[in-house]
Amino acid sequence: MENVRLEIQAPLARVTLDRPAKLNALNAQTIQELSQAFAQLRDDDAVRAIILTGAGDKAFAAGADIGELARLEPIAGRDYGLRGQALFRAIELFPKPVIAAINGYALGGGLELALACTFRLASESARLGQPEVKLGIIPSYGGSQRLPRLIGPGRALEMLLTGEPLTAAEALACGLVNHVLPAAELLPKAEAVARKIAANAPLAIRLCLEAVRRGMETNTEEALTLEASLFALLCTSEDMKEGTRAFLEKRAPAFQGR
Repeated sequence: MENVRLEIQAPLARVTLDRPAKLNALNAQTIQELSQAFAQLRDDDAVRAIILTGAGDKAFAAGADIGELARLEPIAGRDYGLRGQALFRAIELFPKPVIAAINGYALGGGLELALACTFRLASESARLGQPEVKLGIIPSYGGSQRLPRLIGPGRALEMLLTGEPLTAAEALACGLVNHVLPAAELLPKAEAVARKIAANAPLAIRLCLEAVRRGMETNTEEALTLEASLFALLCTSEDMKEGTRAFLEKRAPAFQGR
């Protein structure tokens, strides 16, 4: 892969958008390579958490590649949006947590990519926005849907309609990111959080992700039924038996993901 760097040091993996000269803009090749990377990580049982970031110190991903956008006709434009949506939906539904470490600009498609992640950390210099209306378009990778679900329709519409970015502090205040850190501390913090997650039972992590994601897309009664069903399923697992036994024996559990 030329535009995406994949590094695995189990139980963690790091996926890095690697086009720093283009501020890690998301062209078609980068979308394809991200799909390859996440397909590989899905099948790697040794990997329990993923950190997604951008190369360099200026950008996580400064949007889509405008050169490609400018050439789109209607049919190609629809296909362009659907390809990106398919990848970002796969990341949103990924069975392992994906933590976005936003190390600079996250604009347009770059913010949409971060929105598809499990949660987000940002450097103090980060800027997060959806400036598509300034180009005569709207978000096409899910930004118009995920952003209002995350921060509320009023705040999201202000971002979408003005096209103006938020500072890292503003993003923290509205819940768009979970933590804001000095640049040098961003990846260490993301790794520390990922390691805490990776130390827990893999099946429980996977089903907790499913409970929240599916529950957010249905009504409360159906969501509670789903939660009870997933809880019952975990009661059949070796990890549940190991976790409860380790607690009673006052020792660290050794989870196997079974």
